[in-house]
Amino acid sequence: MKISTILDHIDSGHMALPEFQRGYVWNRDQVRGLFDSLYRRHPVGGLLVWATESKSAAHRGDAPVAAGVVKLLLDGQQRMTSLYGVVRGKPPEFFDGNAQAFAGLRFHLERETFAFYQPVKMGDDPLWVDVTELMQQGNAGLGALMTRFSTQPELADKVGDYVARLGHLLGITEIDLHVEEVTGADKSLDVVVDIFNRVNSGGTKLSKGDLALAKICADWPEGRDAMKAELKRWELDGFHFNLDWLLRSVNTVLTGEAKFQYLHEKTAAEVQDALKRTTKHIDYCLNLISGRVGLDHDQVFFGRFAVPVMARYLDQRATHTHGMMDEAERDKLLFWYVQAAMWGRFSGSTETYIDKDLEALEGQDGGLDKLLEQLRLWHGGLQAEPGHFTGWSLGARFYPVLYLLTRMGEAKDWGTGLPLKAHLLGRMSRLEVHHIFPKAQLYKHGYSRPQVNALANFCFLTKDTNLDISATLPAVYFPQVEEKHPGALASQWIPQDPQLWHIDRFPDFLEARKALLASELNRRMGELLHGDERWLTGAAALTAEAAAEPAPQPVEVVGGISSEEEEAQLEALNDWVAGQGLPRGAVAYDLADPETGAQQAVLDLAWPDGLQEELSQPVAVLLNEEAATIAMASQAGFRCFTDVSAFRGYIEIAILAEVGAS
Repeated sequence: MKISTILDHIDSGHMALPEFQRGYVWNRDQVRGLFDSLYRRHPVGGLLVWATESKSAAHRGDAPVAAGVVKLLLDGQQRMTSLYGVVRGKPPEFFDGNAQAFAGLRFHLERETFAFYQPVKMGDDPLWVDVTELMQQGNAGLGALMTRFSTQPELADKVGDYVARLGHLLGITEIDLHVEEVTGADKSLDVVVDIFNRVNSGGTKLSKGDLALAKICADWPEGRDAMKAELKRWELDGFHFNLDWLLRSVNTVLTGEAKFQYLHEKTAAEVQDALKRTTKHIDYCLNLISGRVGLDHDQVFFGRFAVPVMARYLDQRATHTHGMMDEAERDKLLFWYVQAAMWGRFSGSTETYIDKDLEALEGQDGGLDKLLEQLRLWHGGLQAEPGHFTGWSLGARFYPVLYLLTRMGEAKDWGTGLPLKAHLLGRMSRLEVHHIFPKAQLYKHGYSRPQVNALANFCFLTKDTNLDISATLPAVYFPQVEEKHPGALASQWIPQDPQLWHIDRFPDFLEARKALLASELNRRMGELLHGDERWLTGAAALTAEAAAEPAPQPVEVVGGISSEEEEAQLEALNDWVAGQGLPRGAVAYDLADPETGAQQAVLDLAWPDGLQEELSQPVAVLLNEEAATIAMASQAGFRCFTDVSAFRGYIEIAILAEVGAS
């Protein structure tokens, strides 16, 4: 079938994209490469389509499909989208991606090469031809260019060659592509998805979440967009979640199970209703977590897979009691969330532990108390010890806990003496991490990186105060703070012995502050229990076997983000990855023991399910890390990159090239 005919079929609705296909992910190099191959008449592969009745065809986009039989693209989406975008000068109706990938393609008549528009490079060279403009004007555009070149003496002698090349370029739309069809009444969605995955074995296959969503969208085509709208809403409030996470939450609310296979039995109407209930429960959880314990943005929002369990609890409670939670029950649920997050309940086998927790909520004896008892038996005790604050870097599991304590206790800013709120007015009032003992001074005195970036050396201050203190040592600025704002140091759990404020006593300062932080955390957790502190101290309730086990000792965690500059570099890289149509990575990823959930390392930026989720090798970007961190990540199955440019090259050459094969 000619390319021009395929494009016409897309316009008329006779060819579309199935709902389960992911969005457009090609970059400009791939678009340029496609047109270079077509111009040279190199083979670019055929298309695979699913010929099915339009009335039952779940397709992407809002445009209607033609009556009768419609052909849904199973293999060739990236190529046909690129061709459509360049030839038509706009994306097709089913488009979901970055249209800049195919905007501004130019062809050089002398060198016979393609490139994207660059004003400085191309502005004064008349031989750069706008490919889209030529495709839209056809022979009329060719004639206009021929007339223009004929009037320029330096080009007149080569007009014949240029016209031939322009004609060859226009002829791209007349190239025949082989179109193979999947047809027959036996070709159900399950069968077609299996065919899709087999054909795309080297490219973007579908994850378990994609498959579940494909089945939902077969009966509810707007389902994906409805979920993406909710994700966008939370993103505007500073929380980044993905479709799999939201779908997992819908699944737990609707089925009481973690595995996606249980969604297959549900109707589109049931899923649609469950989404409404789930988003309502998630909103409640986010408001509760951010309002009551202050975890109000993505960097400090740990334990996100506890939220599906909380949503199920809220949904079951609404179904059976029809009443609002009182303050004590609300805070007990919040206590479970914080504790599950602190001890890494969902950092190992996520589905397994979600299922165990959902099971604890079921039955006559199920509920919140059983959920807490299960957590305590699993971890071996919920009381914090000073050693739990031994971690270092912005990625340590107790980093969000430090932020939580700052917000719950209304710690005071050392410059203004005012309580630190989440959204203080003014650009210079934004909360920032402050090194109590300045980094430069500590390094000068020979302290190690983990000591310099220890959690106990962190506090939160406004940007203005952070800049004012700069590299001043505590022995100098602490007395000034205490004089101007009595109690401000204590509000940030600073040891009151002035001898510990000197840099030669820095290790002792850390130990003293860790003890203060642990004591404050246990006090705040006790407040959430409203006096029912058996969950913190009730060893008698433990089984004999569990009570006989020694309490787990904190282990030294390797790796982590050691500076605001490094964090900014990683965030910029993450934004670039998302701009390529790939999933965002986890900043400060918590690498944990899959059985115990104990934190082992902090990986700067990681994709534990791969850049093609669940289908490609886990990858991690580790900047300025020691060999032990890289070794641990490698042993856990991660492909590690220690350089941003090398990682970007891997994405462009390996991942996007494979994805582009479809």
